[in-house]
Amino acid sequence: MINGLILIKATAATSPSILKEVKGMKEVKDAYMVFGRFDIVVFLEAEDFLRLNDLAKKISSIKGIKSTETLPQGD
Repeated sequence: MINGLILIKATAATSPSILKEVKGMKEVKDAYMVFGRFDIVVFLEAEDFLRLNDLAKKISSIKGIKSTETLPQGD
């Protein structure tokens, strides 16, 4: 298993709907809005690096997201 952290920059109007959407993904362990350079932080767990990459792509394609930064943490 690999853990990851995705930092999301989003438009203010879409942040609540983005948060709701990512929280509905089974690999997402926690997600919440934050202040500062990023608007939403997502903690997830994937089977391997390739699945984490797929999830990052899926999340970054959500409408209203300006950019993402993915930080993987492996064993």
